[in-house]
Amino acid sequence: MTATVVLAPPATESFPAIGTTATVVVTDRAALATAAALLRADLDALDRACSRFRGDSELRRVEAAAGTAIPVGDVLAEHVDAALDAARATDGLVDPTVGTCLEALGYDRDLAEVRDTDEAVDPVPAPSWSRLAWDRTTRRLAVPRGVRVDLGSTAKALAADLAAARIAERAGVGTLVGLGGDLAAAGPPPDGGWRVRVGDDHAAAGPGPIVAIRSGGLATSGTTRRRWRRGALACHHVVDPRTGRPTDGPWRTVSVAAASCLAANTAATAALVLGADAPDWLVGLRLPARFVDRDGAVRTVAGWPAEARL
Repeated sequence: MTATVVLAPPATESFPAIGTTATVVVTDRAALATAAALLRADLDALDRACSRFRGDSELRRVEAAAGTAIPVGDVLAEHVDAALDAARATDGLVDPTVGTCLEALGYDRDLAEVRDTDEAVDPVPAPSWSRLAWDRTTRRLAVPRGVRVDLGSTAKALAADLAAARIAERAGVGTLVGLGGDLAAAGPPPDGGWRVRVGDDHAAAGPGPIVAIRSGGLATSGTTRRRWRRGALACHHVVDPRTGRPTDGPWRTVSVAAASCLAANTAATAALVLGADAPDWLVGLRLPARFVDRDGAVRTVAGWPAEARL
């Protein structure tokens, strides 16, 4: 995810978590310590339940059962629900079994530990989200042998939504939570809304535009960071589930605003996979979006605000 920077926050704290930078911003400085503690607790629970890099995570335990349905806890259940809903809504463009693809490309550990190699790899398509046996009523999940699940396309965004809502309710303040490029707002916003700079992490890119949000979510997904090489294949973390290859469409960055961070992130990720048809697709969904192509040209659709730089 491409980072989105919060501008002039009333009170903010940032810390490393789940492979990215976590930020919480509140409208009352007196609530900041409580807000940060709640966010840290949420992200710790997320990591223990859903990480594909921890051998002791609940998700890894389910995978080790190799096709046997076993009960899962509240956190993993909520994230499995979200991932499968996203897959269904995007016709599989966002697919949690893409973990199989990422492991085939060498992304089988925290990205900071992934090294370029001259060894070639053979990309493999995602096995398909439809192969995951999930019973929402009994909360039992079965993952077929050899299938690897990656909830990254939805987990950070849903975590931002849930944490922002919980902090706003518990502390009674306006709250903005940022996890990498995923932003979620809850509670009463500051005057003028939450002002954020939308990032494009390409080395040649200048400062991004500033937008204001009052509620819901804003997500930015890009392909210029989280990169590594396997032989002649340039890899990044956004993979087309249909081919198992890193996306190679016209867009290097897509930003989307929606009623929730989860919806925004799902749309932004799917747009990168969809490629040239993505702007029309998001217009049809009435989701404001900003596209940056490989050369840095910007296209906005569905009411995304005009560019304004400070």
